[in-house]
Amino acid sequence: MASSAKVTLTSPEASMLAAIVGLSTQNRLLVVFFVLLVGAVGVRAANLLPIDAVPDVTNVQVQVLTTAPALGPLEVEQFVTAPIENVMGGLPRLEEVRSLSKFGLSAITLVFEEGTDTYFARQMVAERLADAREAIPEGYGSPEMGPISTGLGEIYQFEVKGEPMCAAGADDTDACYTPMELRTVLDWYVAYQLRSVEGVVEVNSFGGELKTYEVQVDPHRLVSRQISLGQVFEALEKNNANAGGAYIETAGEQLLIRGEGLVETIDDIKNIVVSTPSEGTPVLVGDLGNVTLAPMVRQGAVTRDGRGEIVIGIAMMLMGENSRTVAEGVKEKLAAVGPSLPPGVTIDTFYDRTELVARTIKTVVKNLIEGSVLVIAVLLLLLGNVRGGLLVATSIPLSMLCAFIGMNLLGLSGNLMSLGAIDFGLIVDGSVVVVESIVRRLAHERARGTDVDKHVAIGAGEVARPVAFAVAIITLVYLPILTLQGVEGKMFRPMALTVIFALVASLLIALTLMPAMATIVFRNGTDEKETFVLSLARRIYEPALDKVMQRPKRTLIGALVAFALSLLVVPFLGAEFVPTLDEGAFAIQAVRLPSISLEEAVRSTTRLEKILVERFPDEVSTVVSKTGRPEIATDPMGVDISDIFIILKPHDDWKKTHDKEELVAMMEEALRNELPGQQFSFSQPIELRTNELISGVRSDVAVSIYGDDLDRLKTTADAVVRVLNGVAGAADVKAEQVAGLPVLRVHVDRARIARYGINVADVLDAVKAMGGRAVGEVFEGRKRFTLQVRLAAEARTDKAAIAHLPIAAPDGTLIPLGQLASLEIEDGPAQVSRERASRRISVEANVRGRDLAGFVAEAQLKLADAKVVPDGYFVEWGGQFENLEAATGRLAVAVPLALVLIFMLLFMDYKAVKPALLIYMNVPFAVSGGVLALAIRGIPLSISAAVGFITLFGIAVLNGILLVSAFRRLERRGLDPFAAATAGAREQLRPVLMTGLVAMLGFVPMAIASSAGAEVQRPLATVAIGGLITSTMFSVFVLPTIYAWIFGTRSPRAVADSTSAEVTKPPRDTPPTGVAS
Repeated sequence: MASSAKVTLTSPEASMLAAIVGLSTQNRLLVVFFVLLVGAVGVRAANLLPIDAVPDVTNVQVQVLTTAPALGPLEVEQFVTAPIENVMGGLPRLEEVRSLSKFGLSAITLVFEEGTDTYFARQMVAERLADAREAIPEGYGSPEMGPISTGLGEIYQFEVKGEPMCAAGADDTDACYTPMELRTVLDWYVAYQLRSVEGVVEVNSFGGELKTYEVQVDPHRLVSRQISLGQVFEALEKNNANAGGAYIETAGEQLLIRGEGLVETIDDIKNIVVSTPSEGTPVLVGDLGNVTLAPMVRQGAVTRDGRGEIVIGIAMMLMGENSRTVAEGVKEKLAAVGPSLPPGVTIDTFYDRTELVARTIKTVVKNLIEGSVLVIAVLLLLLGNVRGGLLVATSIPLSMLCAFIGMNLLGLSGNLMSLGAIDFGLIVDGSVVVVESIVRRLAHERARGTDVDKHVAIGAGEVARPVAFAVAIITLVYLPILTLQGVEGKMFRPMALTVIFALVASLLIALTLMPAMATIVFRNGTDEKETFVLSLARRIYEPALDKVMQRPKRTLIGALVAFALSLLVVPFLGAEFVPTLDEGAFAIQAVRLPSISLEEAVRSTTRLEKILVERFPDEVSTVVSKTGRPEIATDPMGVDISDIFIILKPHDDWKKTHDKEELVAMMEEALRNELPGQQFSFSQPIELRTNELISGVRSDVAVSIYGDDLDRLKTTADAVVRVLNGVAGAADVKAEQVAGLPVLRVHVDRARIARYGINVADVLDAVKAMGGRAVGEVFEGRKRFTLQVRLAAEARTDKAAIAHLPIAAPDGTLIPLGQLASLEIEDGPAQVSRERASRRISVEANVRGRDLAGFVAEAQLKLADAKVVPDGYFVEWGGQFENLEAATGRLAVAVPLALVLIFMLLFMDYKAVKPALLIYMNVPFAVSGGVLALAIRGIPLSISAAVGFITLFGIAVLNGILLVSAFRRLERRGLDPFAAATAGAREQLRPVLMTGLVAMLGFVPMAIASSAGAEVQRPLATVAIGGLITSTMFSVFVLPTIYAWIFGTRSPRAVADSTSAEVTKPPRDTPPTGVAS
């Protein structure tokens, strides 16, 4: 009887798929060999896969930095920033230009369109830099490009320690290490070696003192010897050089000629002649002041754990590199450098990106392992066949290995998003249906030996088309995610691509490896056993189904009411951009008055660190504060701003609280009570840096005010601060500090200098000497240090001392500076921010205790009512809210597109609206479950949740396809629609429960995980689980009821005529329950 079985597949697609199944069973060893080969390639791809904690969401940008020590913020804007902006305007694919002008520094950020090659962008900028240098007045700085790095670039940070350390102000430093010596070790030994590590683009030294050879000129000695500063500058510049004299030939040999005149020691500098009077002893540099080793004037410092200033190195990763590999390379190089360091000098790492990567990947792997175990357990409990369950389970690792191959080909990294959102239940769905159909077929036919091949092919062939179609729909709904751009695109596109790779691989495995292996695994046949779990489910389900089938209108109305109630919940969910990844560290930005000195700022951060370390000993591991900016000013902060990085201990060690938000509140209260007059904003290291690079602000919400007048901008910003402080959920509200920087202006009186025959340059030489004027370099082997002239400390203590500085007239007369210029102390702007060629001031705020979208909506209404923005000025909302708004706009297109794609595919398959619409009804009911799940767990809508809904759309239709295909098959065998729906629903209970449960349970570990990275996966998994519960309930109860109700007037022949595929089975008492569309 078994041999007479015949399968007729009328559609070309079904015939092709059946042929693939047949070839796989006939060439099973070849299929197994090919799968093993692909698996080996996948293992290799997995080992090569770049690993990081999160995707790098930084936009394509180039920084242009210009140091202009002689200029204040307004002059930097006028003479440096504006000309560079003008030159860079019109660059190909340039999207945005932001700039910051501070005292002595211009930082311009050029943002390019998404997809622009970084090196192309840098090449375009480099070509314009020559024009930019021409546009800047001579002596006002030379613009350079910043490092090729991103918000994830700072991958490794360490402290260079020296034991013993010299006490502050110690005179005898021979037996201890000074900050200057440690900084020299870092710059010329450690950093020098680290730059050779592949993937390290820059090693930024911060803290300590940058060594210089300094000539500290005493103005009184200048006066007594009738020497001007200009003469000192000229003497030093002319007495520090080497020269070449080509060569001479002697005795048939070529003899090179070199003149060596470089200074090498402090004594060499002291003995340089400045002036030789016609009568008397030559005046040497050493006669005019002290020559010593002294620190370069600095604009930043680093402190740690309340013990004072330290020296740190920051390894910055080249854009696009593998952070784990680069960080490991840095660690290996530091270990190799350690033994060669001076005695007592050690390296203490306090931030290692691989720790965050390890924690996050551990979460991903844990979730994947737990998900796979749950999936396998469900297979064994419901399939009732151990061999079949284990066979299906093999599709999990094989699909993942294939996904790794695709990720490598496209250059994707393995991270929380690309790997963390994979549901193994989704991957095995196709194999579940195929193996279930094979097992049932073999059991019913009692096939053994060679008959197994035939019946495996028939069993798999029956379900090949609906399986392929269902997987195709699930795959296609991910395509709209690929249309996302910006931050959300960089986060979720890799996830969509990885899932697509895995799904395509799982389909090929289901149609080739599963049948091929089944002919081996079930060579001796198999029995079909209904497990206790399935029997229990049937005893509950079948009576319930009978009841709802008798009341179709009530069932439909009840389902619609449940859906409508879920929609009422949506407005109360709130919205945010994406959940914040727990980095295991806090970043606090402390803002003080712009007039604060570096030394006072250091004292303040040291006290802050002591408060955190002493009051939170069980929660805080270490605290490192960076005040101001280093020499490579990739982050152009003033000394009034400190970034404090708090490395936290594992959550299990915490005692005061185990809630991160609560810990933030406790720390903030302690700091505000102990350090009044400062503003504190809490964030996380990567989050802080990434937000700043993407949008130019460091907070969740930013209100940017545009206009020309700085005073009116500041007044408006203060008013906006008051408005935002009145909105519930506002935290860390502060306006950008643009005023309050005291400046001593030395305004040259041209009439007076003309009377004495003095040039402006002569007066400005004295001004430059207060801060130190570079006149050359001193070489110590490969090390080089600046040689500079600076007025002695006592000559620049206050305004009166500076007014007495002597300026030399052409006749040798020395005139006090106060007689040639007016000296006035006045408040000037601290910085000038520009965007879109207009001045801008930002008001920033973080949001706590409520959703971001709701906060901004209320704030916008209150700001509009307050009418604080003057005419001619305008505001824009940015920060994370800007990302949320952009992403929402794109999803408004992507989600309907996914829904339209699903319906079009269903209609193409069924060639009729009613069955396609019936299956499509699974989607809204799946959505209602996702919404209710979010509401129950108190999770707001986010881009992560939206991607969960898109994922859910595809999964929701799978069970509908299985059921409707079974109903129509039974109708073709002579049952009326009611009987077909009832019998088909009972018959398909096992595959429907299996596919629903494995998909659902695959998401469970992500939904309940609490370790690093879980917060980003949680909304997506919650939506999927809630939606699968309601869509499965709809499938097994509502769908058969409505099917019987809608198609009750149609004849079996009409149904058969409209179908696109037909399966003819041999007559027998218990037909196999495979499905075919």
